[in-house]
Amino acid sequence: MENKACNCKLHPQSMCPAFGGLRVLMRIEGAQVCMVADQGCLYGLTFVSHFYAARRSIISPELMNIQISGGTMIDDLRNTIETIAANPAVRFIPVVSTCVAETAGIVEELLPKRVGNAEVLLVRLPAFQIRTHPEAKDVAVSSLLRRFGAFGEPRKEQSLVVLGEIFPVDAMMIGGILQKIGVKSLITLPGGDMDDYVQAGRAEACAVLHPFYERTASLFESAGIKIIGGNPVGANATGQWIERIGEALDLDPEKVKQVADEERQKAREVMAGFASRMHGSVIVAGYEGNELPLVRLLLEAGLDVPYASTSVSRMPLGEEDHRLLTMLGTEVRYRKYLEDDQAAVLEHQPDLVIGTTSLDSFAKELGIPSIYYTNNISARPVFFASGAASVLGMIAGLIEKKEVYVRMKEYFKPTV
Repeated sequence: MENKACNCKLHPQSMCPAFGGLRVLMRIEGAQVCMVADQGCLYGLTFVSHFYAARRSIISPELMNIQISGGTMIDDLRNTIETIAANPAVRFIPVVSTCVAETAGIVEELLPKRVGNAEVLLVRLPAFQIRTHPEAKDVAVSSLLRRFGAFGEPRKEQSLVVLGEIFPVDAMMIGGILQKIGVKSLITLPGGDMDDYVQAGRAEACAVLHPFYERTASLFESAGIKIIGGNPVGANATGQWIERIGEALDLDPEKVKQVADEERQKAREVMAGFASRMHGSVIVAGYEGNELPLVRLLLEAGLDVPYASTSVSRMPLGEEDHRLLTMLGTEVRYRKYLEDDQAAVLEHQPDLVIGTTSLDSFAKELGIPSIYYTNNISARPVFFASGAASVLGMIAGLIEKKEVYVRMKEYFKPTV
């Protein structure tokens, strides 16, 4: 049967938004999530919380029709919060409500703000309001900062918040480089320590790595904290990112320029080392919200990226990437559908697809090498020269194996 992309646009385009919020909330030390949802939500989100988030359990009141329709839901919820707070190890109870109509409308004033040693915070993550799980991370982080951030206290000099879900090795690398230019205090958010959210309110500036953190960036900005856009991906953007931080924090210009030039050159050398292998076209189609910096790296390394898509909307913090990518010939699709991505694969016949699992399956049936964006890109460093080396090495190897995929397609072709 011939592969054709359909136009029905009925496939899910992102994981449940509550999943993104859980990734933030469940990784905080001393936190125990209390979820207010029906049993279907609880089952699915318990699975992903163990598999993807933090290998920790969710506690929830038993919400059956009798509790919801009988009006005892708030009482059951308050009792559950008190039971959780009885554990002395619990210092924070995020109460997460999802898009179940009865639970989405919980009145915050009916919940306690503190029980025993535990702070209680309602975090609303309904799918009818929050379109994707990346944007739910923004909701969770901004909710934590609004409640706990020390915005009214004196600023710490040369202090910076780096905002964007990154891995420990990224944080260590960023910290080491920023220390060279004179940054005295660095906090990475989302973080695993509640004190990070408290102290973030005292920072001088915030470097926003991912464009979907709009609510959080707005909160910082309204408190007088400078916002720095961009991220250290590829040679050009890496140097510019370091220089912007130096300017925002009023650091020694000569030292900043020296470190920026060093890191810019390291990234260029990495890309030059892959120059002979960076031929062909790649389609990037994810739902993490951080796809455009990767596209920028691939273009800078010499690859053709005719099409890129993401589940988040076009946002001001990502406008710089958007302008550059479209100027270089990449069609950028926001709030995409699987069917959009399939049509792009059929049109461009790329040498590699970096996409969702559904798109990868579709591409492999066409004999095109394909990998899952989330597990292969979001699960590895992409910043600075070392990140470029990791990503480009993997991509070069996959493109070089294109003939293997073609042979596999021929081998499994049905015989008449």
